[in-house]
Amino acid sequence: EQLCGKTFSKSTVSKLCEHLDPIVAAFRNRPLEKHYPFIIVDAMYIKVREDGRVRSKGLLIAIAVNEDGHREVIGFQLSDSESETSWGDFFSDLKQRGLSDVDFVVSDNHKGLVKAIKKHFQGATWQRCQTHFSRNVLDKAPKKQQPELKIYLRSIYQAKDILEARRLLSETLEFFEESAPKAMIILEEGFEDVMAVMNLPEKYRKKLRTSNSIERLNEEVRRRDRVIRIYPNEASVIRLLGSVLMEQDEKWSAGRKYFDMEEYYQSINDQQSAKDQSAA
Repeated sequence: EQLCGKTFSKSTVSKLCEHLDPIVAAFRNRPLEKHYPFIIVDAMYIKVREDGRVRSKGLLIAIAVNEDGHREVIGFQLSDSESETSWGDFFSDLKQRGLSDVDFVVSDNHKGLVKAIKKHFQGATWQRCQTHFSRNVLDKAPKKQQPELKIYLRSIYQAKDILEARRLLSETLEFFEESAPKAMIILEEGFEDVMAVMNLPEKYRKKLRTSNSIERLNEEVRRRDRVIRIYPNEASVIRLLGSVLMEQDEKWSAGRKYFDMEEYYQSINDQQSAKDQSAA
């Protein structure tokens, strides 16, 4: 009323919002025609009214770095849970829209999600988020040991190559084996997955070793979500949060490149040449 000099009924607002539906649907279902070597996936939970009850629903989100080095929001889907089936359906939809030849997938260690990644992106490297992993390790360590252990973990993550990382791992296991044995079991078991990023050229490692980029996106979505709190139905979730994701995608496409992809593609070519020479 203050902006326009008149009031609007709830039905009028709803009708205006519904004009967004075909725009969001076109964005959500667009063909994925570029090459997306790096994808990052995560979920956030929101409250939706369904059958007269308020239920918690998972919004599955996938972002990717395309062949030009820009980030894109390549998909989102509302689901009842983060089961392997839910993530599998989401990934199947992405592949039907054209997603292929994924080289690297970053996520947390949710069991259903990891199983779906390994099933639908066979041949791709899975990177376990180092931020989430550190929390898992530190949670199993005595509080007095946590500050020092955090420093050791950081040194492992920042190693120049995998050989140095393994040497630092050995030192960490030896130093904390008596004071934080449970934490060391988690560290040793998860080391290879959390250091998978070492297979990439060094310039790409820092931004792909965690899922922080998609979590920052989630924070922006959550900032808008707090105003609503409880959505009246699933369609309103797709309409409103889809608009937020579409807005962020436009900012990324018009902004600076996330990566210069030349070195990545050169490394792929070099690896293929080495395989060809070995086969010959």
